[in-house]
Amino acid sequence: MKTSQRYLALDVLRGITIAAMITVNNPGSWEYIYAPLEHSKWHGCTPTDLIFPFFLFVVGVSMFFSFSKYNNTLSKDSLLRIGKRTLLIFAVGLFLNAFPQALTDFSKLRVMGVLQRIAIAYGIGALLVLAVPRKLLPVAGGVILLVYWAILFWFGNGDPYSLSGNAVIPFDLTILGVNHMYKGFGIPFEPEGLLSTIPAVVTVIIGYLAGGIIRETEKIKVPKILVILGVASTLAGFLWGLLFPINKPLWTSSYVLYAAGWAMLSLALLIWIIDLKGWSGWTSFFVIFGMNPLAIFAFSGIYVKAILYLVHITEANGTVVNGYTWIFQHLFSPLCTDQKITSLLFALFHIVFFWFVGLVLYKKKIFIKV
Repeated sequence: MKTSQRYLALDVLRGITIAAMITVNNPGSWEYIYAPLEHSKWHGCTPTDLIFPFFLFVVGVSMFFSFSKYNNTLSKDSLLRIGKRTLLIFAVGLFLNAFPQALTDFSKLRVMGVLQRIAIAYGIGALLVLAVPRKLLPVAGGVILLVYWAILFWFGNGDPYSLSGNAVIPFDLTILGVNHMYKGFGIPFEPEGLLSTIPAVVTVIIGYLAGGIIRETEKIKVPKILVILGVASTLAGFLWGLLFPINKPLWTSSYVLYAAGWAMLSLALLIWIIDLKGWSGWTSFFVIFGMNPLAIFAFSGIYVKAILYLVHITEANGTVVNGYTWIFQHLFSPLCTDQKITSLLFALFHIVFFWFVGLVLYKKKIFIKV
């Protein structure tokens, strides 16, 4: 598989991230999940909580390379590209939310979601990195994180970082409306909301700055620089978290630094392994995911919702189950008495399944760019 060595580590990190997304989004049963494969209940950070910011970080790194054709400056052409890509990604995310139940009734359609946050963070982040001199981007990012901290602290009720008292809820309720918000926390709270997307923009900016280091620094020095910055960012996020808790649903400023630090360390390790040591024989599996990441993610969402809501199977005892449950109960659950293992096997099966989808696209040289 021929991929530019300069970008191979990035493609691999992107592919690993997509594979991890599929794993944590598709357990056989949500009742049987290993702790590292679950999100934190509120404050804290599990490996699963790092997946989304890793993807936004990779978006930022990729932006530095893709905007090189515009000399990394804001122009009519670059502005048009940003606008088109932002709207398209947001539209795909909205379709995934609507499919299949709300395709004709939008009265309770959830507006925000993973792809919608990616779209907005990309759009705003792209405008900032092209409009603001690069040496001032760390300052701009720092200001955003501090302002977000101030907003949550001053406009929250009671405990400003709690589920019920945070300032994100009233903001999103005002803009989105209660019928168009996520209810999975027991109350209307949007974990991919509009206000909490503001600090997510900084995750993209950090990735963009890392992309500049990778592109413009002597290759042998890149891992060391990324390690130094990664350790500093992770430590800064951890220490800030003592005052402003690390929290993915709120996408707190401490979480931004903590997660971005781990992303830089991961990319540094991959660059060292792949680019400097030349150990790249194992990378093809993840490159397949990395070549069509959003397309595979979108297809996985459509597939899961289709077998959940459109496929119904009548059991021998007369009960009706959806296709998702039937596959787990009949094909995976009998494999082992430990249901956590079978639930994980179900998720790993779907990694392989969607990898074959990616392989078909790759073999046919279909690369869906959004």
